[in-house]
Amino acid sequence: MADETVGVVGAGIVGLATAREIALRRPGTRVVVFEKEREVSRHQTGHNSGVVHAGIYYTPGSLKADLCVRGVSLLREYCQDRRLPYDEIGKLVVAVREDELGRMQNLYERAKNNHVPELRKISREEIRELEPHVGGIAALHSPRTAITDYPAIARAFAKDVVDSGGEVRLCFPVTSISTVPGGIEVASGLDRVRVGRLVLCAGLQSDSVARLAQDGQEPRIIPFRGEYLLLRPDRAHLVRGLVYPVPDPRYPFLGVHFTPRVDGSVEVGPNAVLALAKEGYRRSRVSPRDLLALAGYPGAWRMAGRHWRTGIREYRGSFSTAAFMKDAKLYVPGVGVHDVVRGGAGVRAQALDRDGTLVDDFRIHRLGRVTAVRNAPSPAATASMAIAEHITTAVFDDA
Repeated sequence: MADETVGVVGAGIVGLATAREIALRRPGTRVVVFEKEREVSRHQTGHNSGVVHAGIYYTPGSLKADLCVRGVSLLREYCQDRRLPYDEIGKLVVAVREDELGRMQNLYERAKNNHVPELRKISREEIRELEPHVGGIAALHSPRTAITDYPAIARAFAKDVVDSGGEVRLCFPVTSISTVPGGIEVASGLDRVRVGRLVLCAGLQSDSVARLAQDGQEPRIIPFRGEYLLLRPDRAHLVRGLVYPVPDPRYPFLGVHFTPRVDGSVEVGPNAVLALAKEGYRRSRVSPRDLLALAGYPGAWRMAGRHWRTGIREYRGSFSTAAFMKDAKLYVPGVGVHDVVRGGAGVRAQALDRDGTLVDDFRIHRLGRVTAVRNAPSPAATASMAIAEHITTAVFDDA
């Protein structure tokens, strides 16, 4: 019966966590995940830096704050149970100028309100004890911040879905979503599947898929490419844990930082440049359709009018390693252009309102039988299991 089946569009970590949660919480419910790619976690999840955020940055009482803090404990337990990587290497949020100290204090108070464990303010001397090669005049130290392997977690979630009797249907790009008697029909060309309820977790394509379900036009997804450099292996010892700047509160991005990975490599980045395609992982990737949609949206022009200077600076770093490393050297003075090589890139699905505001908090809402995730940027991977709980409650709140 259709009302015994729930469909989930998108096999990233949020979609798979949601499918898993539904299967666990609603025994007897069959879950089908629809994914356009040949494997799971090909996009934001597969290009994630691997950081498990502790909840330092997020407005107390927001979905981001509540679900991140809850998500950390769930994710830690899951990784321990499944023997997946989870390494609490700690994070420093470093102030390098006097005018950053006020913002750092605000972050500290916000993090304490969010119950970030064991967070403390440390001095210049204490920074050097933890990170001998790191500069700065003061910092916040979050010793419980961790790194993990999100694609591996996503694959484990997918296995859980299948083991529960569900299905992860790959190579199924959703082309239409239609209301039918007693349910919803999800189609990929001539292939059609009927479900009782549907959850949209389409990431970079979330606005396009939402429109198929008649879920309005806003917010729109604006793709920002984040490019990384890699420390050369013989220079990876320059950082022991995560080293972050004090972020600019005008933007949802956290700035160029140093990120050790579970494979032993160390990333430097990312920047944040407007991509010319929703899946524009390379500068050469251009989608005329995506550009036309962007140009036709008033919010994009309003955003550009406010932030064009920052955009030019970010593009300069995209083309010049020296420009990219200018900010990075403030935090690790001993690193230079000869210590890095070009790394990979990810694309952030950033929601944008019509007034040009970059949407900061998660946006999840329900429209009849459809529940849509319209904005789930970082820390969505950290919070994925808590987001799944939240979505599952929303899906069945009339059951």
